[in-house]
Amino acid sequence: MEPVSLTTPRLLLRPHDSGDEDAVFAACQDPGIQRWTDFPTPYERRHAAFYLGQMVPRGWRDDTMYHFAVEARDDGDLVASVNVHRHHDTWAIGYWTVAEHRGRGYAAEAVRALAIWSFTELGVQRLEWRAEAGNTASWAVAKKVGFVMEGVLRAAQTSGDSLRDTWIGALLPSDLGLPFATPYLAAQADAPA
Repeated sequence: MEPVSLTTPRLLLRPHDSGDEDAVFAACQDPGIQRWTDFPTPYERRHAAFYLGQMVPRGWRDDTMYHFAVEARDDGDLVASVNVHRHHDTWAIGYWTVAEHRGRGYAAEAVRALAIWSFTELGVQRLEWRAEAGNTASWAVAKKVGFVMEGVLRAAQTSGDSLRDTWIGALLPSDLGLPFATPYLAAQADAPA
């Protein structure tokens, strides 16, 4: 897919590019980002260069991962990063917010815009959110957008040298008032005990 940009009242979501290296490198020094992501630690400049020069273009080219820099429209500052990517047989969303821009609703605004684009332009029928159990800040963003918590995946991710539980939630087109491309028949009976 050719890279696209999205706008919201306060934000510009544009494909990450090599000009973001300084801002991404600086943001990823934040202990909060390092704690809750699977980014290399310590996060070095070469990691930012690889991400922007290799991973981002490959994801767009292969239609497997779409990364966006999130800029404040009033001053052009990088305030967050969001992406939508294939996760096995479904699509998932990921994001982080620059430390000094947290608490302003930027991540939720960007995630909502990306979710709408995913449903309307990519034809996604289910968008998953996953985070290490305990990442309440990430859950607050997902919940604000409309994701529904579905449960805990036990020992579903590796962090350092240990297995960690993962929270999982999902957003469906109907959660945002959008139609499904394929008819959805929700379960009519209780799940087995």
